[in-house]
Amino acid sequence: MTDSGDTDGKQRRSRPPTTRVRMSAAQRREQLIAIGRQLFAERGYDATSVEEVAARAKVSKPVVYEHFGGKEGLYAVVVDREVRALLDRIAAALTAGHPRELLEQAALALLDYIEEEPHGFRVLARESPVLSPAGTFSSVMNDVAHQVEHILGAEFKSRGLDPKFAELYSQALVGMVALVGQWWREARKPKKEMVAAHLVNLAWNGLSHLEAKPALLTRKIR
Repeated sequence: MTDSGDTDGKQRRSRPPTTRVRMSAAQRREQLIAIGRQLFAERGYDATSVEEVAARAKVSKPVVYEHFGGKEGLYAVVVDREVRALLDRIAAALTAGHPRELLEQAALALLDYIEEEPHGFRVLARESPVLSPAGTFSSVMNDVAHQVEHILGAEFKSRGLDPKFAELYSQALVGMVALVGQWWREARKPKKEMVAAHLVNLAWNGLSHLEAKPALLTRKIR
């Protein structure tokens, strides 16, 4: 009669040893960026450490330093990616011909990003002393404002208004959407499309000509 314990032991010994799949340098870099993005979003720059990034990736600290030179380097890469992702979204969204529709699309692109990339938005919304002004949320919004400025400049000319004030109005409009977006990130009420509709209502019509029930031209309010 065969001893079952001895059989189990032989089966265990006969199994091939499990080996961990080794990541390529590019894969490891992407893993560290993803982990850094999450930590910076959750805790901010100051409260995040290289030790914790390494621990979550299950690597040693020197691996993080090898790829990024330190926490500052990792943070800069994360922020740069988010800046490009947000600007690409907004640029791709601006497809309409009418200025009001373009305003809707810009507002919706920012709100879509906030909803779909909460970690990325938190990283951008946190100002960090280690980065130059080019890596802050305000600088991202400034880039967006420059795109809006060209739209407003053409609209001002067609209405006989002085186009030199287009920059002022673009900063005001983008700032309004950005601040409301930060508030909506936490409140999540009302629905995204309704938020965009009311933003455009105020921006397009002004307080003296607000629509009682604003609607979007480019997307239905769910």
